[in-house]
Amino acid sequence: MMKKWLLPVFASFMIFAGAGTHNAEAATQTQLTTTAYKYIGIPYVYGGTTTKGLDCSGYTQLVFKQLGISINRTSSAQYNQGTAVSKSNLQIGDLVFFNTSGNGVSHVGIYVGNNKFAHAGTSTGVTTASLGTSYWAQRYVGAKRIATFTNGTTQVAAGEVKNAAIDFKIYASRGEVATRLAKVLGVDTSNTNSPFSDINSSSTYAGVATAMYKLGIFTGTNGKFNAGSPLTRSQMAKVLVEAFDLKMANKVVSFGDVKPGSWDYNYIQILASNGITIGKPNGTYGGTDYVTLTQLNTFIERAKNM
Repeated sequence: MMKKWLLPVFASFMIFAGAGTHNAEAATQTQLTTTAYKYIGIPYVYGGTTTKGLDCSGYTQLVFKQLGISINRTSSAQYNQGTAVSKSNLQIGDLVFFNTSGNGVSHVGIYVGNNKFAHAGTSTGVTTASLGTSYWAQRYVGAKRIATFTNGTTQVAAGEVKNAAIDFKIYASRGEVATRLAKVLGVDTSNTNSPFSDINSSSTYAGVATAMYKLGIFTGTNGKFNAGSPLTRSQMAKVLVEAFDLKMANKVVSFGDVKPGSWDYNYIQILASNGITIGKPNGTYGGTDYVTLTQLNTFIERAKNM
């Protein structure tokens, strides 16, 4: 049992230990902004901490949690964390604070570069705004650096790049999607002569990446397969349409965030018209959201039964 005289000393240590800056070397600035942006469009809900609805500090806490960083719950409590940063020295990932109530710190957002910050606004939901607009400039209080995000990426074996900000026990990586599709489609994965610059013949995904490329299902980005990166719902729509040769049914479905003429419009329409996706409860599709493993299973089951 801890001696009573040690308890105040231990408590003091915990307070000071929690006030510093986290070492977030495993998370990059790109991962921070990607995570912050994927919640854009989520409605504002006072006290909200989930994707059903977020308030300002619930949003910042959720983003940092996705990156493996624990921060306090309220904007005023978050303002008491980290290291103070001047406005001229802001870095991506810094928390920016505002006085919107007239009673001190009452609003918080995440600096995402180019004088912009992402936040959950009461009238806008999660969105981005400029620090330079008169409204926010007049109410700006200061900034705190809870963590330092790097400019690089985290390298793993076989030349693949792993997105350290994503929990792949929840979300589906591109490599996982390709592997599952290859199994469902029963394709030959013996050819490991990958056309992708980041997948060599000894890679875990060499066979499935090659097979998916030859079938036109995965074409890669700038010559890379990016096996350790997550797949967005828009990208998943394209992959499923190509994999199962799906065609448009006689049904047009409207999603508030999918506009005619966008690259993903036809793919999403094909999925929706065939009942493979029904979108989100708020009437959107959520194309920039990452595909979860649960969603992946559901999509594949529905598509293969068409």
